[in-house]
Amino acid sequence: MPVCEFTPSRCHVNLAALRRNFARLGEAARLMPVIKADAYGHGLLPVARTLADAGAQRFAVGLVDEGRALRDAGFSQRIVPLLGQLSPEDWQRARALDILPLIAGPDDVARAAALADAAHPWEVAIKLDSGMGRLGFTPEDIPALLEALRAAPALRPALALSHFAVADTPDEQPYTLGQLERFTAMTDALRAVFPDMERSLDNSAGTLAWPQARFEVCRPGYAVYGGNPLAGTDWADKGGNLEWVMSFSAPVIQTRSLAKGQTISYGRIFTAPRDMRIAVLGCGYANAVPRALSNTLPLRLHGRRVPQVGRICMGMMMVDISALENVQPGDRAWLLGGPEGPDAPVTPDDWAAPLETIAYELLCLVGMTNPRVYEEA
Repeated sequence: MPVCEFTPSRCHVNLAALRRNFARLGEAARLMPVIKADAYGHGLLPVARTLADAGAQRFAVGLVDEGRALRDAGFSQRIVPLLGQLSPEDWQRARALDILPLIAGPDDVARAAALADAAHPWEVAIKLDSGMGRLGFTPEDIPALLEALRAAPALRPALALSHFAVADTPDEQPYTLGQLERFTAMTDALRAVFPDMERSLDNSAGTLAWPQARFEVCRPGYAVYGGNPLAGTDWADKGGNLEWVMSFSAPVIQTRSLAKGQTISYGRIFTAPRDMRIAVLGCGYANAVPRALSNTLPLRLHGRRVPQVGRICMGMMMVDISALENVQPGDRAWLLGGPEGPDAPVTPDDWAAPLETIAYELLCLVGMTNPRVYEEA
């Protein structure tokens, strides 16, 4: 049965930019790129192939099932599921596929030990809570954790990991330093018993701004895809050479005239202040374009920025093309990124700021909602 396309919009993923970002973040052998959530909407397997070709020896995923998809596709890298094992089937699958299970609580030690034996030891990842307040062992838990691990000799703690909460915020340096101190103390105690255990604390912001927290492994996610987690801060230059990997386009369906005083789209929230030319695009909130950006969304057509007007619809939106010439049906408008032109490309940060959200959210939604096209440039 042929595939039914539900939208003419396209999410364009530049794999060459992905490789360049990965190279900028450090030595490949010491990076564990985060490819959870379908690689932040960029596509799990194409991104993993590109990063593997660039030298990645580890991957952090969200779910064990993402690790299964990688193993089924032939990837042999060390894999850690950051959400842990959520069912008995997850535990069995992680064991069968040699995925490092996330040990985030006392019960996890027992579950992992029940699946390992001396003849077939199992490497595990220990999740530590250094101040994020989500998953993991606190400093007070370390003595009991060590006792439980000593009682499970078939388990091999190969990695200890934690996560920065505010490494992207210069004003929060004391808190970040406190996290670094707690993580160091916890891992010192663990490595006294398991000296070969690697450590990982730096996320994207940490990788860029906190070199003293690199340890053996860094886990960049957002930065791999071109996002600068330090944008808008005094540290913005530390991530200024990254390239957005994702672009997003939609075709012009029709052009039409709009007379002065005429309204357009639902709710009549836009009234033409003059005679105008309008282009209707094949893209809307069903394609993860936030309806809340109606009348404020920037985009580019023929390399020039043009304003969106009227309420964004489910599968259509309207833009003011009065300043452009020769716009035709089939021309592609670029809502994010796109080819070079006279005006600067629109970025996910441009969408995020008026919504008071973060570009991470928008990348995931756009990438997982729209058909993806992979490009090398």
